[in-house]
This record gives sequence, C-alpha cells and structure tokens, in this order.
Amino acid sequence: MPSFHSLTPSDLKPNEWHPFMVGAVAPRPVAFASTVSADGTVNLSPYSFFNAFSSNPPILIFSPANRVRDNSQKHTLQNVREVPEVVINICDFALVEQMSLASTEYAQGVNEFVKAGLTELASERVRPPRVAEAPAAFECVVEQIIELGQNNGAGNLVICRVVRAHFREDILLPDATGIDPFKLDAVARLGGDWYCRANGASLFEVPKPNRRLGIGIDQLPERLRTSNVLSGNELGRLANIEADALPTPADVAAFAATPAVAYLLNKHAPGSPAREAELLKLGRQLLADGQLAEAWKVLLTS
Repeated sequence: MPSFHSLTPSDLKPNEWHPFMVGAVAPRPVAFASTVSADGTVNLSPYSFFNAFSSNPPILIFSPANRVRDNSQKHTLQNVREVPEVVINICDFALVEQMSLASTEYAQGVNEFVKAGLTELASERVRPPRVAEAPAAFECVVEQIIELGQNNGAGNLVICRVVRAHFREDILLPDATGIDPFKLDAVARLGGDWYCRANGASLFEVPKPNRRLGIGIDQLPERLRTSNVLSGNELGRLANIEADALPTPADVAAFAATPAVAYLLNKHAPGSPAREAELLKLGRQLLADGQLAEAWKVLLTS
C-alpha cells in the first residue's frame, strides 16, 4: 500500500491548506464571469470554483471566495448582490492569457474588459455584457447567494440560472447537437500557476456504464482479475461488458485461428508463462485500440 500525507484542514492556516485542496481537486473549469454594479460599472473576473449542477433547471454555480490573504471580498460578489445577473463565459486556450490578466486585482471601477483587451458584446436577457471572444457564454440570473463562512478563504456560492446561451458555431458538432471537445479547446485550472488544455492526446473516451449493465470486475476470470500486468483501468474496461456480449467458446476458437493469433500461439507451449504474457500484451493493445470484443477473445484464449 502507498504511504499518505494526511492533514486536518482546521490544524492549518488557510494559506497552508489552500494549495493542497486546489492542487488535488483539479482540473477545474473556469467561470469567466462578467457582472455590473448598481451604477453600471462593468467587471470581469475568472473563478475556478465553478461547475454545472443541473440541466433542468439549468444551474451553474461559482464561488468568489473571500481572499485568503486579507479576507476581503471580490468586486464580482459585490456586483451580483447589487445586480443579481451574470454572464459566465467559457475560456478556451486562445483566451487563457487574457483571462488570467483579468484576474488582476484592479481598483473598483476599472473595467477588466479594457485591461485584458477583450470585447464587450451586449447580452440579450441580462445587463452584464458577454465576452465576444469566448467560445460559449451563459446569460444567467442569480437565484441565490449562499455564504459559507466569514473567514479567510470562505466561499460564497453564487447559484445562477441560465436564461440564454450562446455557442460559437465553429465549436459545434457537425449536426449541431452538441459541442465538439476538440474544437472547444477548453482550459482548466490546476494548483499554483498551472493550467491544462483539453485537446489533442489529452482527450480520450470512456464508454458510459449507464448504457449497459457491465458484468463487474468481480466476474472477471481470476487469472485476469489477479494479473499483475493488467491495470485497474484495463480491468474496468473489460468489466464494462454485458454478459450476453461476451464471446462464446466458438468465437474464441475462431479468433485463435486467425493468422496473427495462431502465430503467437504456435510460438509457445500451451499454459506457458511466455504464451500468457504474449496474450496479455495483445489483449492490452486491442483494449487500447478500443476493440473490446477482440480483446476478450484473446484474453479468453489459453
């Protein structure tokens, strides 16, 4: 078993606990929030304590936490208390430096749109403008603000109901039924100065288990379940198959007769460690290629 560095948050100062929490709870999407004060002054600031919490009703929540340094509150929080409306703009890689610049603690009344070189685009249902350069924007009314505490670092949950949304057409799937993650090129917050980019090789698919009744890892053959070669991820993928989709003995025999598998089997004696290692290696490769049924056929070959 691995060793752990265990902490009790109340034993630490807020600035000591903060980097552990935000470093481990990551990556976090960024709410690039635009608001206005009662006198109409615009503010724009990013928040990584943010996510979607309901689609019907459509609810987004972000949390402008009290500053860890001096317990002061953000202009965004002051604004949504005065004018309970906000636009949550989504940040992509092309925006990340300007988004970061907008987090600068400028004085009250300074427009971060101007400082960050971004364009105000009039919203349709709420008073704050949206970021024209953002790939997606959610116009929201603020349903509730929940104060989680009054200490340094205490959060303030701003519960936002989406009343209008805008998605740049070039990020849509071809049939316009959703968002193409490769085209969105989203960024997310980690700890310290670190971000990550959701694109290229960092994107991968995992079939949703709720689409099928997987057999579960406990039902895998013992030689697979206890293998020191197959990872937990690989066992999980193998176990996400319905019982009636498992290959039959005839399927396994037919696959074993294919030239590539037959060559592998003929190289080693039945039951030998070398044959088992080769079969596991091939099975892992098929899993990596998304060929679950073929991986099962190989791994059931003896």
